[in-house]
Amino acid sequence: MNTITMNAEANFAKLGLTLPPAPTPLGVYKPFLIDGKYLYVSGHGPVQDDKSLIIGRIGRELDMEQGKLAARQVGLTILSTIKTHVGELDKVKRVIKVLGMVNCTPEFERHPYIINGCSELFAAVWGEENGIGVRSAVGFGSLPDNIPVEIEALFELY
Repeated sequence: MNTITMNAEANFAKLGLTLPPAPTPLGVYKPFLIDGKYLYVSGHGPVQDDKSLIIGRIGRELDMEQGKLAARQVGLTILSTIKTHVGELDKVKRVIKVLGMVNCTPEFERHPYIINGCSELFAAVWGEENGIGVRSAVGFGSLPDNIPVEIEALFELY
């Protein structure tokens, strides 16, 4: 086992960030599913510590930096789901894939910059070798509840 990924809990603690409560499904889906050594995480939004959502469209109510912070908050929400339902972050071997959806104005074109908020968090937790996977970052005309970012991810477990 790689010592960088086995220190994911310690790496997260060094960041000084807190995890919001893991969200519960508001529709007919599972927040996560484990199939063999793979952990699939459904699309998550930016849940805050008080369980409220960050709201707003990037390019209208939110600027790029606020959007990037919202994507980091989605990453924290995903980490919360992992800790709540799977256990320690050290159980994740690596990030395989991230799909980032950005609620933005039609003129906005910096979707990858926004999703970097989540990708940089994962790289800090699991290291650059195992914390960065393949990724898509795309713009949408709307997202549920007018959240600025929704992200789903696939991880490999030990």
